[in-house]
Amino acid sequence: MRKRRTRPAGAELRHCDTGGMPAAPPPVPSVAALPAGLATLADHEAHARTRLDDNAWAYFSGGAGDEITLRANRGAWDALQLHPRVLRPLQGGNTRVQLLGRELAHPILVAPVAFQRMAHADGELATAHAACALGAGLVLSTQASTSLETIATAIAHEPTRGPLWFQLYLQHDRGFTRELVQRAEQAGYEALMLTVDAPTSGARDRERRAGFQVPPHAAAVHLAALPPAPPVALEPGQSAMFDALLRHAPTWDDVQWLQSISRLPVLLKGIAHAEDARQAAVLQVAGLIVSNHGGRTLDTMPPTAALLPPIVDAVGTALPVLVDGGIRRGTDVLKAMALGARAVLVGRPVVWGLANAGAVGVAHVLRLLRDELEIAMALCGCARLADCSPRMLWPGSP
Repeated sequence: MRKRRTRPAGAELRHCDTGGMPAAPPPVPSVAALPAGLATLADHEAHARTRLDDNAWAYFSGGAGDEITLRANRGAWDALQLHPRVLRPLQGGNTRVQLLGRELAHPILVAPVAFQRMAHADGELATAHAACALGAGLVLSTQASTSLETIATAIAHEPTRGPLWFQLYLQHDRGFTRELVQRAEQAGYEALMLTVDAPTSGARDRERRAGFQVPPHAAAVHLAALPPAPPVALEPGQSAMFDALLRHAPTWDDVQWLQSISRLPVLLKGIAHAEDARQAAVLQVAGLIVSNHGGRTLDTMPPTAALLPPIVDAVGTALPVLVDGGIRRGTDVLKAMALGARAVLVGRPVVWGLANAGAVGVAHVLRLLRDELEIAMALCGCARLADCSPRMLWPGSP
């Protein structure tokens, strides 16, 4: 009996295998540079704990409050059960998807993660090179420890790279925000991802116990020149949170303002409610990211696997919907696509790979997900992700 051959994730990656896309010029380093025994994303996480100090570990791994949402994100993907079909034609199958007018080699993007030089000296630059080599989209954080120009110069002209987007937190100084957006445009970024679910940080107990501080070498370089917010004189009975800290919290008017100052498409990250999704569609944003901030803001929110279907139903085909939170297996990626996502974003596992082996570690994480996605598709009788639907999921699973 013939069996489909798959390239093992531990094999040397000599070029960018992008599902029929042109091969990337630079070779990907051999995974012989990886620490021994890394076969899964869970292995990467366990080994990264030995590489990161308590300060960095608290920041990257922790969630808000009792971390109920953090755990639920992972558990919800596990609870969904795939319902495979057999004897279906698979020749010519691929992982390609369409997103914002581009064909992507696969639907896996690197989520925006701040302060990556806390994990490895090469920080976001290593992540960018790995994402480029594996054809993965890259979203650079406003709070990156490497400048957006440095990242763009390194990968923007590589023909096989995925999308290059810039994640944005709106700042209290609109002039500063406008300049940052203009820098992203001029550097060649293709879209803005506005984070809308974090007007304030969550109550992150792990960070408080660790006394978390951003080390100077990993500071947010894009915010170094941000002028301080003018002080606010509070009246008796006013709240230091609502009347001072949150006086510049973004609103729908700010979304429209951002659209008005930039030619780049604007996606909203942190959509969790169908009514907000409909409002975003009215404003004709370019896309939505269903997210609970990796369980780092509001604890006891539902997991993203549960939030995704109502958002997809709310906007129909009007907007592409992406999802993050708890993606750890290629089967999770396939489940997300079956629920209507156009793509997924992965954050913490990228940091674990970065901590373990720099660019090679990140490339290994992305390759594991891509290989596992192909295996899951083949075993479910799914040759193309465009054919995914909820029918691929067992009806009794949550």
